Order: sequence, then structure tokens, then C-alpha cells
Amino acid sequence: MIDDTHPAPPPLAAVADLTLADEAATRRLGADLALALNPGDVVALCGDLGAGKSTLARAAIRTLADDPGLEVPSPTYTLVQTYATTPPVAHFDLYRLAGDNELDELGFEDSARDGIALVEWPQNAPSALAAATVVVELAMAPGSGRIAAISASEIAGARIRRSLAIRDFLAAAGLAEAPRRRFTGDASTRRYETVESNGETLVLMDAPRQPDGPPVQSGLPYSRIAHLAEDVAPFVAVAQSLVAAGFAAPAIRKADLDNGFLLIDHLGADTLLDTAGRPVPERYQAAIACLAELHATPWPSEMPVADGIVHTVPAFDRGAMRIEVDLIVDWYLPRAKGRPATDNERADFAAAWNALFEALAAAETSLTLRDFHSPNIIWRPEQSGRQRIGLIDFQDAVIGPSAYDVASLAQDARVDIPAELEARLVAHYIALRQAEGGFDADSFQRAYAIMAAQRASKILGIFVRLMERDAKPQYLRHIPRIKAYLRRTLGHPALAALRALYQDWGVLDEDTAPQALRPSDTRS
Repeated sequence: MIDDTHPAPPPLAAVADLTLADEAATRRLGADLALALNPGDVVALCGDLGAGKSTLARAAIRTLADDPGLEVPSPTYTLVQTYATTPPVAHFDLYRLAGDNELDELGFEDSARDGIALVEWPQNAPSALAAATVVVELAMAPGSGRIAAISASEIAGARIRRSLAIRDFLAAAGLAEAPRRRFTGDASTRRYETVESNGETLVLMDAPRQPDGPPVQSGLPYSRIAHLAEDVAPFVAVAQSLVAAGFAAPAIRKADLDNGFLLIDHLGADTLLDTAGRPVPERYQAAIACLAELHATPWPSEMPVADGIVHTVPAFDRGAMRIEVDLIVDWYLPRAKGRPATDNERADFAAAWNALFEALAAAETSLTLRDFHSPNIIWRPEQSGRQRIGLIDFQDAVIGPSAYDVASLAQDARVDIPAELEARLVAHYIALRQAEGGFDADSFQRAYAIMAAQRASKILGIFVRLMERDAKPQYLRHIPRIKAYLRRTLGHPALAALRALYQDWGVLDEDTAPQALRPSDTRS
């Protein structure tokens, strides 16, 4: 029996009334809806025979499967068909039901909880209709075509409105009928799609403006202190400046700054890793060479975005560095020790890092992309020189120590970089910079050690925060690697006090991870 003890779903509100000129428009709507659905969504497809319910459902399933040619049989006789998509989807046809009694046998509740349920003829099983987070009512339009009336819960409705707004954005770019496909996402709120245009693949960035979080220090939210981008304007500014300087960043084809939509070049699909996910030394060396050229390039602190709009690239100041490194005390240490950090631990931590920040005062600064590691670097073997290295995900760029991005690459958080390869990359960078003249290798080595330790400390805190706050435990599998980098880095004489502190805290222990950091399921 369906469990009627669950709270009633939230009320539905009108989202959109659309005119679908032909069957292709119905399929596009199915795809656009699929791109807005999350696990737990139940989509009730209502309408008479021939209204287009199955056409819409098939398009949605093919989009979720990322397979335009997927065979999607009608579940008229089987009543349900399931698909191992991401998230999983179940397609129900309840035409032959006369009530709720069979829903349990069909696995409706499990499907609605763990994945997406697309339900034709939901009115034949009142519990299915009552569980709907989205209702699409399809009817034949006078003359030809169809009419689709969409209503949804507040949360699902917001996602659907954004997906439909993306379709409007593409239409304004001359791509009203362009197929959309899920591309990739990251640990942020940004998401990406690919869009086909006359045989060319473009990338759609969906990056809604982020509201300020709660104040954490001096009345300011974390994002302001750490200088994190809150809209797409910084990405546009940095991308245009990189392209103008001859680096391989995505050209901006079309931008909607207010809504956070960008249509940009697709730089390619190859990475710095081989097919087994291992670093390819020659590719990493090319990336280091690209960094050396980038750091030798003079960069303005103000970069144009659009007519009358300028982005001021923030300095990677002590406040930003400090609030980032505090993440290890605020998140990692309490999780590992099972208690908050004490006042004495915080004071010792602050003293160690204040001394290191003072030592950075003389470090060379440049445009620092801030996340220069394998997920954000495209390998373009058909190009030459700096154009072989495609640059993405630089919206948080700052003017900061050049050594930061070198450490970000040579201690790649997502892949094991052997100590020998790290040393070779750093040596190659120093040699290239020294060839310019006037480069202080000793100062750079000190800054490199400090920035590597700062970045590793921040990442340990972020990965625990992603698990505890954002329910993303998959990042914990990287923690042993980050700890190994810290052990390697803290051998530099400038970091002796920090090393002693981290040893006392157990941060440098060589186990795989403290038991407290092992959730029951760390699948990605």
C-alpha cells in the first residue's frame, strides 16, 4: 500500500503556458523539462489520447540518458519501464489502472523517492497525481499544434522557469531549435550544457547570480572576503582579457549578465590525463609553460565586461587567504577530532599563518586563475604553444602570488602527482621565468611552499564542508592525496612552525583518512 503518512506535497502553481507548433516543439519541451528535473520529481503528464504525452516523455528520457537514439517503448502493457539514467527515471503508463492498489507493485514510491517518475494518465491513481511536483497538461490547439500548461511546486517551478529561460536565451542567439545536452558540473552552483549550432558544439554556462550568504566576519559573507564571483561578469572580463592576450580561453558568443547565461566556445574534451586518469607529464609541462607566459604578461586590475561595465580584479589579500585557510580549523579539525577547535588551537594556528602571510609580502604577484588544475585545463594537441592549453573556470581570478597557480597544478587536488614530477614542473617553471631575467628563484620557492600549504589546508576544509553542508561525500576520497601533498610541502624551512602544529593535530598522519572522515558511502 502507498504510505499515506507522508506529508502532503507542496501546492503547485502555474509556471508557463506554451504553444507547441509541431511534434519537434513537443520533443524540445520534453528535453528542456528533463534538464530541470532532480531526483524526487514526479511529472504528471495529463491529456487525451494523441495529446503528445508519450512524445514528451520519450524526449525527456532520451535527454536524461544522453542518447537521442535510445529505444523508448511505450509502457502501456508493462505499466512501467525503468532506465538506468543519471538520475534514474521510471516511465509509468497508468491508463489501465483503476485506483492506487497496483502502485506499490509497480515500485512507484521507490521510483519517486530515488529518481524521476514520468507518469502518463496519473488521474487513474490519485496517489500518483497527488505526489506530482510537476504537472504538464497537454491539449490539441485549434487548427494545429498543441498547448502545454505547466504547473509545479515552488522549487521545481524555479528550475523549470530557468530551463525555459535558457531556451529563450538560445532563441535570441539564433538557436531556438538547437539540441541541448547535459555537459558537466562542478562543486559550485554552476552547471553546463552543450548546444549544437550548424555542426559546431558550443557550451551553455548556467550560473545564476549568488545571493550573499550570512555574515561571517566584519559583517561580510564568506564570498566577499574570499573574493568569489557572485555573477558571470568576472568570467566574461577575464575570458576576454585572456583571449586578447593570446591565451586559449573561451570566446563569449552571447551573454545575459542579469540572468547568468553565457554561450561560449567549446575548447575541446581532452585533459591533462591519460585514459586511465593518470597525469601525462608532457601535458603538465606544457601547462606549466603556459603559466610561465601568463605570469610574465602584465595584466590590468580593471578588465572590461561590456559597454559601461568594468570588472575590478580583486587582490588576493591577507583577509582572503586567511578566511580560506581557516576552513581547516572550522571544518576538517572538528570532523577529525570529534570536537571544535579550542581557543588555544585557534591562537596557535593564527600565529603560524600570520608569520607566513608576512613572508609573502615580497612575493611576485600576477593574474592568478586560482583553480588551475586538471579539471579546468583542456589539452589541445592540434594547437601549438600556449594555445595547446585551454583555460576555463577562472571567474574567481585575483591578483595574487604567482606561485599559487603553480602549486595548484603541481599538487593537483584531483590526481596523484608524484614528487619527482612536481619537482620537475617547478624546476621547469623557474627555468622559464629566469630566462626572462630578474626572477628571484629563492623568493619563489618560499612563496610556492606557503601557497601550496595554504591551498592544501583550504581544500581539506572544503572537502569536509562539501560532505557535511552540501551532502557531497564523494570529495572525501581526495583527502589522503591532499595530506600527502602537505607532508611533502611542510619540509620547507619557512613552514617549520606550521609543520609542528599540524603534526600535533594529526593532520599529517599517513593513514588513509581519520575514521570520522569516512562516510558510509563515498560514491561519486
